[in-house]
Amino acid sequence: MSARSDLDPFHPNPVACFSVVAGATPGVMPRVLEVFAKRGLVPCQWYSTVHGRRGEDLHIDVQVAGMEPRLREQIAESLRQVVDVEVVLTSEKRRALTA
Repeated sequence: MSARSDLDPFHPNPVACFSVVAGATPGVMPRVLEVFAKRGLVPCQWYSTVHGRRGEDLHIDVQVAGMEPRLREQIAESLRQVVDVEVVLTSEKRRALTA
């Protein structure tokens, strides 16, 4: 178990989910990751795919464990300012605690 249980993906705290749609340009992924890195956050999951008829869209799904709702919204707003980012959606998921 990690010493930082607040960042553990199995911790009962909420997991912030970010869905980013951007133009498929080489610099988009590092710019998106930088938004998290500047705050000392390491995503517990990152998944990206290229979409579109000619591969023109990049869909990035990022999850970060233990994030407060206010910080989630601040990060979403920062992601919306990234060059080539077109859409940012956020959600939250929680693990069910077993008895």
